[in-house]
Amino acid sequence: MRQLADISRERDTMSTMVELTEAFEGIASMRIAQVKDQTQRSAKFFAELWGIYNQIRVDELFHFGRGQSVANPVNKELLIFVTSEGSFSGDLDERLIKKALQYYRPDRNDIIVIGHHGAIQLVQNGVFYVRNFKMPERNNNINVTPIVKEVLNYVSTKVYYQQYISLMDQVISELKLANAVMDRGKAIAKPDEVISEQNYIFEPSTYAVVDHLERSMMQITLSEVILESKLAQYASRFRAMTMASDKANESFSDATVLYNQAKRHLKDERLKEVMNGLREGSI
Repeated sequence: MRQLADISRERDTMSTMVELTEAFEGIASMRIAQVKDQTQRSAKFFAELWGIYNQIRVDELFHFGRGQSVANPVNKELLIFVTSEGSFSGDLDERLIKKALQYYRPDRNDIIVIGHHGAIQLVQNGVFYVRNFKMPERNNNINVTPIVKEVLNYVSTKVYYQQYISLMDQVISELKLANAVMDRGKAIAKPDEVISEQNYIFEPSTYAVVDHLERSMMQITLSEVILESKLAQYASRFRAMTMASDKANESFSDATVLYNQAKRHLKDERLKEVMNGLREGSI
């Protein structure tokens, strides 16, 4: 039988693992709640912007807010891959890259990747990307302006991201950026207040204001996609920590049983030695 001291050390190690995994599980759960709250506030702000935009836009088309700033956008579809910064999101990044590369064609697509881990995955697959942005660390005030500037240079944009379904289920989703903004807008009720050039003065012009609103709504939509991806990543970590915690608890229970058996065996051996000594002394 193994030495009692060795089993005791293993038991202490398992106890530490249980505490650590439960702590990480709690952190992931807290992050999930924070991201959900931020997403709800973002959706409310989008609705307010759409109400203004819907009343003053000059046609039914979505122009990406490029106005006259980009006369000849690149005749390609931009693909944006939203991945994690590290490798603690399970297999989500691998699944995303695999799905996106099935669609990708170098002659018709350029790639922008958010998250260092996704960039590594692309390099390993021998795929070139034009820009790599760091996954924002914070869950609020996410600055996606540099990404939107890149979007303005292309005729269309598709985003691949990780979607949160539940704590135990995360899937890979995709969306057309312009369509996503328009579809969200259609579901928003028209506000009571009328906003037009008859009762408001728009500076420097109505067209400039419309462009700014379109860019702002794209920024909100991209920010929400990033938040959704972070939510899925936190959920994946939560699931991984839950499994690790269960396994650590199981190992701790097994080690405790072994420890008690070894301790009882040691007591029995000492008792035998005492009894044998007493018998020898009485002869």
